Amino acid sequence: MKFSLLLHMERYNKEKSQRELFNEMTELVQIAEAGGFETAWVGEHHGMEFTVAPNPFVNLAYLSAKTTKIRLGTGTVIAPFWHPIKLAGEAGMIDIASDGRLDIGIARGAYSFEYERLYPGLDAFGAGARLREMVPALQKLFDGDYAHQGEFWSFPTTTSQPRPVQKQPPLWVAARDPNSHDFAVANKCNLQVTSLAAGDAEVVSLMERFNNACAAHPEIPRPKIMMLMHTFVGEDEAEVCEAAKDLGTFYCYFSKMFKNARPVDEGFIETLTAEDIASFPNYTADMMRKNLVIGQPQQVVERLKMYESLGYDQYSFWIDSHMSFERKKKSLELFIDQVMPAFSA
Repeated sequence: MKFSLLLHMERYNKEKSQRELFNEMTELVQIAEAGGFETAWVGEHHGMEFTVAPNPFVNLAYLSAKTTKIRLGTGTVIAPFWHPIKLAGEAGMIDIASDGRLDIGIARGAYSFEYERLYPGLDAFGAGARLREMVPALQKLFDGDYAHQGEFWSFPTTTSQPRPVQKQPPLWVAARDPNSHDFAVANKCNLQVTSLAAGDAEVVSLMERFNNACAAHPEIPRPKIMMLMHTFVGEDEAEVCEAAKDLGTFYCYFSKMFKNARPVDEGFIETLTAEDIASFPNYTADMMRKNLVIGQPQQVVERLKMYESLGYDQYSFWIDSHMSFERKKKSLELFIDQVMPAFSA
């Protein structure tokens, strides 16, 4: 099982500048590269300080000049916010800049907050339909001249300009329901899945959906599947307990942002009170320790060995966490030094 890192600039107040956050993001990716991580993933989000990531290709272009071997992935671009020609061209340029290190993760999106602002009237169903039209169009644009007449986009004969270094940069589709798994496999795409904070039963279920999709398409070579999960490695029990509380707070903010259920002022979601946080029984510290990969090194190794045995090809360390940079960095370094050696060939 390979390892990757997913990260964004995250901010809950103005105490730290966005420039500082950008530099910290860069340092974390460089640590991951030096430690042997396969890929660094950066997503796409708009209008929120909670996840500052308006265009992952900008981040990846910068990171391509600050790294030499780690692959660089969009984790993910939001299909309905892009035109196929524009997405193909941006991807081609980053693949050139990184000398063929680009992976393209693509999703339908999730936040109604973003749909309301970038595509009023769009819902998850409509966004999913656009994703299903986008993926094959993108593949054909990478192949060469292609004319498209679809439900959402139409254009005369066009090719990706520039063309990527890789004939087809690996495509990863964010999938949850069985239909999404089936679509990804049928279109020869890898899969990005996350259990969020639902626990190991969901980790098992997601793999079952993937295996069922592979079985339904025996003519297609098995693609790869990546599990994305919040992760923390602590030196001792005190660090682990503190991390569990912080990740519970992160998920409280995530839930409010996802449901568009809290006022947002200048990009900042309204600060949650102790009563707000207490209203989420699924996000207590105990539940976080049960449902996320949080622990001292050997505990984390044992949890990840189980995921490896299920068949996951890649495990992505989701480092956004409501924690300070120093704590994120220490956790990542402990993961590299004391967890990853257990998975070396």
